[in-house]
Amino acid sequence: MMEDRFDAWLATSLYRIYPQSPSPADDLTCLEGARSERLSFQIGCRTGAVSGSLKAEIDAGEGILVTVRRIAFVPLPHTTPDTPAEELENGGFVPGMVPDPLLPGDEISIGCFETAAFWVTVRITPEAQAGRRKLGIRLSLNGETMTRLEAELKVYPGLLPQRQNFPVTNWFYADALLDWYGLQTFEDKFWDILRRYMADLSEHGQDTIYVPVFTPPLDGIKRPTQLLQVNRSGSDYVFDWSLVKRWVDTARACGIKYFEWTHLFTQWGAANAIRIYEGHGLEGRLLWSPDTGAVSDIYRGFLSQYLPQLHAFLDKENLLETSFFHLSDEPHGEEHLVNYRAARDMLRELAPWMQIMDALSDISFAREGLTDIPIPVINNAPEFMAEGFPAWAYFCCCPRGKYLNRFMDTPLIKIKMTGWLLYRNKAKGFLHWGANYWYRGGTGDLIDPFHVTDAGRWPDWTYGDPFVIYPGTDGPVDSIRWEIFAESLQDYALLQICNIDPEDTLLQDIHDYADFPRDAEWLSRQRRYLLERLSGE
Repeated sequence: MMEDRFDAWLATSLYRIYPQSPSPADDLTCLEGARSERLSFQIGCRTGAVSGSLKAEIDAGEGILVTVRRIAFVPLPHTTPDTPAEELENGGFVPGMVPDPLLPGDEISIGCFETAAFWVTVRITPEAQAGRRKLGIRLSLNGETMTRLEAELKVYPGLLPQRQNFPVTNWFYADALLDWYGLQTFEDKFWDILRRYMADLSEHGQDTIYVPVFTPPLDGIKRPTQLLQVNRSGSDYVFDWSLVKRWVDTARACGIKYFEWTHLFTQWGAANAIRIYEGHGLEGRLLWSPDTGAVSDIYRGFLSQYLPQLHAFLDKENLLETSFFHLSDEPHGEEHLVNYRAARDMLRELAPWMQIMDALSDISFAREGLTDIPIPVINNAPEFMAEGFPAWAYFCCCPRGKYLNRFMDTPLIKIKMTGWLLYRNKAKGFLHWGANYWYRGGTGDLIDPFHVTDAGRWPDWTYGDPFVIYPGTDGPVDSIRWEIFAESLQDYALLQICNIDPEDTLLQDIHDYADFPRDAEWLSRQRRYLLERLSGE
């Protein structure tokens, strides 16, 4: 009977399956990848008047590692403002519940007349044999086999190496781990949890991490997470670098290569010294008042002692060539320019070896040579590149509309184009502010990211912008957006190893960060060409 109907289908990873998505025909033709590449697809299921526990089992064969996860749903109360309908992936299902978290496990509870989906990650090992093979899929409901499906996989003989010389960072918040897991600052359990998150960052192509040597001066007053122990001794300061070293060693062991050091001046203007605490900040005692000026004698005296010791630490740990230094986040306008210039002059005097990298979209700062590595927002990036500045790129709650981003309602094909756009537009690196910002914006109040995905700040902040990683019971829960972003970075590595010129005709359909293909067929065709080239075919 139709009421007892059970439908199942295979889908690419490039569109979302909603709780009431209908049963389409399979749109997954053949997965194609190089050895060492990570691919994904979805298994969609829709019930009639049946319900229970739905399980997915996959037989992949030798050399292929498969992980099945449950796709969960989170609320999207509003779509992204200032964005035309054709730039939103909704299919008529949003506002509403949106698929995003990928929960561990291969069983889903499914109700009557409901759609559920599994996310399948396919890892092709370096030892995998080239050629075509079948992935056998069994779906059972309450222990009874409902259907069997097959996915085809083509393994190319080429080996995809890691991306080189293109740093990627999503700012990571230690305070969020401490607060969510109810931990004391830097207790042993914190380091165990941290290691799992750092490994997850690395597995998703992130090779750069923010080091909270001091509590990051970002988005309000934050819980102290000061790795560097600072004590007074008369007019001098005594520093203990042991926890800084532990953070660096942990990150390196997880595959992280580059390190960003805490902004030395306050956000949005560089008007003040940052909050630095006695000890690690456990008692909350500041070394100076929060209104202490950026270039005051007090702060200058501190920096004159700290910066030489930072240099010595970096030199000892072989970090000088793999470190990035921040002055102040997102300065803009004439008043900020004056403050930034004064702070930069002081740093040049005290630490001439320090190159400065900051997110800023006012090109005046680059034109004056105040920042060595500017990071403009993507809609301003072409201006920086046109004037020859070696700029990274970033996006956040803006730009919207036709521009690249990774919101909850950004079409997944757009997110998959991230690596292609960064490569074509000759960005030198990528930054995003939100890996795991699980707070109400600008406060120290935790939100439940499974229920609030805009930090409580819509429409200024958009759903999905504050984080791409959810907190699990004892480690990270990935999102669909995070998986697709990671696959886009693999495509960057594929372009890189094939030595594709950014001006090559292969990329001629990409014009800027707003004008580019949104076509899965285009993407498959270009990837196939690169995989064949990598394999010498």
